[in-house]
Amino acid sequence: MSATPLQRIGAMVFKEVRQMLRDRGTVGMMLVMPLMQLMIFGYAINNDPRGLPMAIERGDNSVFARSIDAALRNTTYFKVTELVETPGAGDELLQNGKVQFVVTIPADFGRDLVRGRRPQLLVTADATDPAATGPALSAIGDAVGTALGHDLIGPLAARAAGQSPVELVLHRSYNPEGITSHNVVPGLLAIVLSMTMVMLTALSVTREVEQGTMENLLATPLRPFEVMVGKIVPYLGIGVVQLTVILLAARFLFQVPFAGPLPLLLGSTLLFMITSLGLGFTLSTLAQSQLQAMQMSFFYILPSVLLSGFAFPYRGMPVWAQTLAEVLPTTHFIRLVRGVMLKGWGLIDALPEMGVLAGMLVVLGILAVRRYQDTVA
Repeated sequence: MSATPLQRIGAMVFKEVRQMLRDRGTVGMMLVMPLMQLMIFGYAINNDPRGLPMAIERGDNSVFARSIDAALRNTTYFKVTELVETPGAGDELLQNGKVQFVVTIPADFGRDLVRGRRPQLLVTADATDPAATGPALSAIGDAVGTALGHDLIGPLAARAAGQSPVELVLHRSYNPEGITSHNVVPGLLAIVLSMTMVMLTALSVTREVEQGTMENLLATPLRPFEVMVGKIVPYLGIGVVQLTVILLAARFLFQVPFAGPLPLLLGSTLLFMITSLGLGFTLSTLAQSQLQAMQMSFFYILPSVLLSGFAFPYRGMPVWAQTLAEVLPTTHFIRLVRGVMLKGWGLIDALPEMGVLAGMLVVLGILAVRRYQDTVA
């Protein structure tokens, strides 16, 4: 007796389910990817960042200056990490990315406040990422008002009545107009290059295996390192073309400033591209099929987009998410490209991030060569 159409369809469904469950990559995409998205969007992403690093440049030691210092430390929006007294030291901390805000309390602040002269309080913000600074700026005015409200009492109560006794002067550094494209386009350079370099290279070795050309490759006198370089160079050329297109668009379409030296920008981009290619080649030696290589690439690219500071404020994420982001080459390159293009970083400023990328390149290069040797053995 022949099987009914329903039985034949049921058999086909049973066969597909078994085959799907045997594929670890598919199971990972079904289970791990939704969990990863839930963790990132539920816990890591925060459009109202708190605990932003702040430096206070205090040129006055009056009771009012100390009250403002204490009030800023008590608010959840800021974490005062530096207290400097040398003029200009706060701006240096802001440029190298160690702090997000600098509050400058000028000399004779307390004396001018008592005399009713409305002394200025300068607030300098790193506006390379407008989303990270916007919500927190209003908290500074509230903290200052609360602090002075407790101190301006008795004979000084008239100073707190009516107009604010302090004039807050806001200076958005590196992106004063808060133009979104000035922040997005440099970050987009990192994302586009990362997607292209990692995804395309991840298919290289697995493609040879699936097409049956690996045996021919093994018959050549090429060494593993030479094979890796030979596979990477063509994709490096693709990356150079993408880099040229994005930089031209950034300059002439979006008017993104190029404050730093162009050779440094090109050199750091080249380092990032080679590091991404090394990562892609390593993934290609771990994957057993092109589908698995694409799945592995996606597991890398998703957190690169969401945790690197490209789509959401980096400093708004919890510590565990920031720690995970530090492992991603994209995080360090986004800091580099924004620092060079928007802040005018020189070589000394860029060296820490370039050093991290260079270290990643060495590790990935060694791992890729060893994995390739195991693959061909």
